[in-house]
Amino acid sequence: MDRVCAKIVDQYGGAYPELTREKEHICRNIKAEEETFHATLVKGLRRFNEMVGNAGEQKVMDGELVFRLYDTFGFPVELTAELAAEKGLTVDMEDFQNRFRTHQEKSRAGSEQTFKGGLADNSEETTKLHTATHLLNAALRELIDPNIRQKGSNITADRLRFDFNFDRKLTPEELKSIEAFVNDAIQRNIPVVCEEMPVDEAKASGAIGVFDDKYGAIVKVYRIGDVSAELCGGPHVANTGDIQGFKIKKEESSAAGVRRIKAVVGKF
Repeated sequence: MDRVCAKIVDQYGGAYPELTREKEHICRNIKAEEETFHATLVKGLRRFNEMVGNAGEQKVMDGELVFRLYDTFGFPVELTAELAAEKGLTVDMEDFQNRFRTHQEKSRAGSEQTFKGGLADNSEETTKLHTATHLLNAALRELIDPNIRQKGSNITADRLRFDFNFDRKLTPEELKSIEAFVNDAIQRNIPVVCEEMPVDEAKASGAIGVFDDKYGAIVKVYRIGDVSAELCGGPHVANTGDIQGFKIKKEESSAAGVRRIKAVVGKF
């Protein structure tokens, strides 16, 4: 696939110069996706064979087994059905679909309890953590790669979780520099200012936002001095000093081409 990627970039790079500019990054991500999917197939096939072996004389794979392959191992249900047919088995697709719908409903119910900024509530601690995600985002873009974009966020009363596009593990030195950047902004006691403006003006000002989303005519931009400017619904601390301190607890892969940082705030 990486050879196909290189050929496509070479073919269309003249019309779309950003493809040529980001060729290495694009092809590396596609290769990583291919390797991840291959690993998924290997693990899923191994588990499929174990399940079939344990099924004995049964001729129908129940939906619970099929859903477990799909949900836990990422194994495509269509492939499960195809492999089952090769072994003279059928798949209880009705049971699978029922379990899949139940899973979706539970996920939807959980997401409805979370605000758009990733907060399950707006307590003092989660407000500190939410503002810290803005500083973390700024640190990643300033120190690691200006093309980094937020891919997800989740905040509880205890920690923040921040997902971003990047295709390798951050080094211990990079994590230390990110921590130092955020803590420097905290120690500078920078006021957090909210401005309301037309969305086009927000774009022109350089504020970060997911501009593919549908915003209203007027948006809120939260500015933290010269460190950060993001479209956001809040809530935020009044001053970065309120966060007290920032510490990264873990950096890991979230998905192919996506990394995840978990961090805490407070006095250390």
